[in-house]
Amino acid sequence: MDLEKISRYLDSLVKDENIPSVDCIIRRNHEILFRRMCGYTDKAGKIPVKENQLYLMFSMTKVQTMVAFMQLVEQKKVSLEDEVSKYLPAYDNLLVKQRSGNAINITKCDVPIKLKHLVSMQSGLDYNTERPGILRVLEEKGREATTREIVDSFVESPLEFVPGEHFRYSLSHDVIAAVIEVVSGKKFSEYLKENIWDRLGMNNTFFAKPQNYIPNLACQFIVNDKGIIEPMDSSCNYQFSDNYESGGAGLISTCDDYSLFADTIACGGTNEFGKRIIKPDTIDIMKKNLLGEESLKDIAETMGRKGYGYGTGVQVLMNPEEIGSKAPKGIFGWDGAAGSCIIMDTQNKLSLVFAMHVRNCGKAYSQFHPKLRDLMYE
Repeated sequence: MDLEKISRYLDSLVKDENIPSVDCIIRRNHEILFRRMCGYTDKAGKIPVKENQLYLMFSMTKVQTMVAFMQLVEQKKVSLEDEVSKYLPAYDNLLVKQRSGNAINITKCDVPIKLKHLVSMQSGLDYNTERPGILRVLEEKGREATTREIVDSFVESPLEFVPGEHFRYSLSHDVIAAVIEVVSGKKFSEYLKENIWDRLGMNNTFFAKPQNYIPNLACQFIVNDKGIIEPMDSSCNYQFSDNYESGGAGLISTCDDYSLFADTIACGGTNEFGKRIIKPDTIDIMKKNLLGEESLKDIAETMGRKGYGYGTGVQVLMNPEEIGSKAPKGIFGWDGAAGSCIIMDTQNKLSLVFAMHVRNCGKAYSQFHPKLRDLMYE
């Protein structure tokens, strides 16, 4: 691993790609091998990025949600084969869209959504954050609407396909958060704090609000229609209310905190102080591909994840040779809407966490993350 080359690449993201700030930590077997911060975190470009810099992590939340869920699987409190309606009765008697040519018919869905369909994004849900059910609950409950109330409303719209037939990135992991609340009897944030954050010393991780006016939160930017990066507000559009806790996109955190989490998973579920949050065998289940042929085609075509499968909330590198990568088969992780990513390798006890704060930046997924992945193994 050429650490100087990685440093130069991160510097180039700020200098050549105009990314306002980046932060990256690489650990191997609990040791920090590499840390690089560069750029600025304010609109004016005057405040340098610093340690414990807060970022909206968006879909990197999913990896923590899945570890929390798999803790319950490990304890035999839930099973991947369980029907969702066992925990959320609203998910019984579902409707589904049936397509024939250009015609769409709404019919009763004879196949139940199972928990395995939620974790693998094969549930038939979509990522429409303005679906009628959500708008209805927000109209009725306003800022007090809870995770359970909003998640229950998702099925007021028909499924896009019969569960298990396709992969579609969706609100599925928000539903898992509600299941965790039902099974544990705790608010989702309370469960995460007790079972992951406190045990790993993640003291700067918490749930966002619809709007976030928080000291030390990096300014959020967006790539506009002309391809120019410009400042935007600090909103998290996946946090539907002040009481909602999105299992798919709700966390604010730091590169430091996420690195503690990533290192723990890469090292088989135990941190540097011997605190275990999950067993190695359970992590092996997490990173096992759950997609069939049609769903593998879906993730490659709709998300550009050629060579990857998808397990329990994480993409899994299945065919590195197909994409010309030197990374080993089996590394896994995910990313977030503002360009951050997490990569874990249990074989080499290696992990990478990368943070930036630019929405609508396609290059983050097609160029930045693959390059960082491959630089780890040069």
